[in-house]
Amino acid sequence: MSTTSTSQTTARHPVRVLRHVWIPLKDGNRLAARVWLPADAEGPVPAVLEYIPYRKNDGTAPRDVTLHAQFAAAGYAAVRVDCRGSGDSSGIMLDEYHATELADALEVLDWIEAQDWSDGQVAIIGKSWGGFNGLQIAALQPPQLRCVVTVCSTDDRYADDVHYAGGSLLASEMLPWAATMLAYNARPSDPAVLGDSWRQEWLDRLDHTVPYAEEWLSHQRRDAYWQHGSVCEDYSAIKVPVYAVGGWLDPYRGAVLRLMENLGVPAKAMLGPWAHTYPHQAEPGPAMDFQGECVRWFDRWMGGVDDGIMEEPALRAWIPDPAPVGSDLTGRPGRWVGEPSWPTPGVEARELPLSTLGAAAGTAVLRSPLTIGASGGDFLKFGDVPGQYADQAADDGRSHTFTGPALTERLEILGTPEVTLRVTSDRPQAQLAVRLCEVAPDGSSKLVTAGFLNLTHRDGHTDPKPLEPGRAYEVSVPLFAIGHAFAAGNRVRVSVSASLWPWLWPSPEVVALELDTAHGALTLPVRAPRPAEEAALRPYGPPRAVPPHSIETAPIPGDRKVSHDAETGEQVIVTTPADGTMTDHADGLTRFGKDLNRFRLVEGDPLSATVESEREEFISRGDWATRVRTRSRMTADANDFCVVNQLSAFEGTGAAEREIFARTWSFTVPRDQV
Repeated sequence: MSTTSTSQTTARHPVRVLRHVWIPLKDGNRLAARVWLPADAEGPVPAVLEYIPYRKNDGTAPRDVTLHAQFAAAGYAAVRVDCRGSGDSSGIMLDEYHATELADALEVLDWIEAQDWSDGQVAIIGKSWGGFNGLQIAALQPPQLRCVVTVCSTDDRYADDVHYAGGSLLASEMLPWAATMLAYNARPSDPAVLGDSWRQEWLDRLDHTVPYAEEWLSHQRRDAYWQHGSVCEDYSAIKVPVYAVGGWLDPYRGAVLRLMENLGVPAKAMLGPWAHTYPHQAEPGPAMDFQGECVRWFDRWMGGVDDGIMEEPALRAWIPDPAPVGSDLTGRPGRWVGEPSWPTPGVEARELPLSTLGAAAGTAVLRSPLTIGASGGDFLKFGDVPGQYADQAADDGRSHTFTGPALTERLEILGTPEVTLRVTSDRPQAQLAVRLCEVAPDGSSKLVTAGFLNLTHRDGHTDPKPLEPGRAYEVSVPLFAIGHAFAAGNRVRVSVSASLWPWLWPSPEVVALELDTAHGALTLPVRAPRPAEEAALRPYGPPRAVPPHSIETAPIPGDRKVSHDAETGEQVIVTTPADGTMTDHADGLTRFGKDLNRFRLVEGDPLSATVESEREEFISRGDWATRVRTRSRMTADANDFCVVNQLSAFEGTGAAEREIFARTWSFTVPRDQV
């Protein structure tokens, strides 16, 4: 394999796009790819692979042109591949990160190496799903792989994903994400690519697709199912350099620090103010030239160019400036800081006994209203304003709070806070939700970060044990990693509750917890500013201009409504995530999606908890039109979870539309200390 000697960072190449390319697999299936190439390259070049199930033709097409076209302009071949069973790729997608998906990836890398435009070197980039499998593929040690950029991903599929957190079931995420994947996996391939076989392949896909929720609910503890694909099982399996990227509003952010701490290879990390987005499309802002930073990484490990990227701080993190609640939903003013390593000597663990946060010695009885939590917005945030945090004061008022005195000076933290408590339960199952907040003089309360613990998981997630009612337990609740600045004059608050709906599925019985307020502490990762060092940091530029393309989008904003029936005590939260219409004018393909999630809970009745998710996917071109509709519902009694999924598919429009497929799945799964 050869290595280019020209600087990819400074070069700008015209770009040639191969819109539809087939990658044959050994079992007879084939994967669909789109490839961007530097049109004037003098010989083979390194490649950058993104390998995800979100459809290159329509689903991620608007995002792909902002990323892969830039890589090609910098001298790299950019390869965007749809996983088996998605888009135009044949086969069935059986689950997230299935062994088949990873085996297919190795064949994709072999295929890239064999192309005449490839010099055999490959980097992998991905956000979320693609960030996960990028790490997983790296752990398989394919010979072509040179480096990875992993964004908004995790090293631990059980502890740090959208299924469980702290051993508690994520009510706001598990069923909605399963519903999304059921609809995504049922969408048809493109007749313009497949030809006349598209309809039969669609029917085969519909007939064999499976809902994922049953599998996820069948593994309520951290067993072999979750260990598969969790690179924390053996960090040493990863032998190539890793650039880990996340945002302070993304729940996967802690993995960035864990990867920095545990990987035994050259590694860099970046944590910005963003939600679950690529940094060049960041919400809330400021966005940055993420494409350029990736090219620097590729240059260092594939391009034969070293511009000093590894001599810069190993970790770059954004410290947002203090801001009133609701004032920084679209942009978060602040500054970049740097640390040479993680852990770093620049961060000090400062323990604050609860007695310093206004706790008087004694016992506090915690009988949390079940509907605490509506002010938290979405657990998995994509940056749209309705899904962000609201004022926590109302939820604080229904929780047990420990609030310190007004700060005499600004206090900055960077890392993973932790709260220790001594707690007694009157029931064998219970959970804790701990929120760290910043309280302003006007009483408004800003959520800084949070953490959860299913108390039956107090000794770990592999072997949960019921609580012994009346017995006191010392427990530690790690909070999500955060970079934050508390303003002078504001106060630090710890809010503790036994519920947090709809993030956490309620315990099967109403619980009374006793907190021993004479014991316990908040530990903060305190970082003192270092102005001279920070001033010398290499600045990030703004996002690169999007090159000309044929894709038009019409965004539709998200919405979130919370209602409460004073007579019945029922709370209903309805969310409609942001979406929109995409049209590719190069071939007329149009995609449109509609999502709705509904969370119902009657105060005082944990068995009334209900999650409903509705999805519709429309894909059309001219007089060809298809629609996929799913309806999913999850409930629980004291012993079992119950899930019903409905899938329908339609062809045609208006009065000519007809249903061509319908199926309903129903299943129950016993509760396992959840």
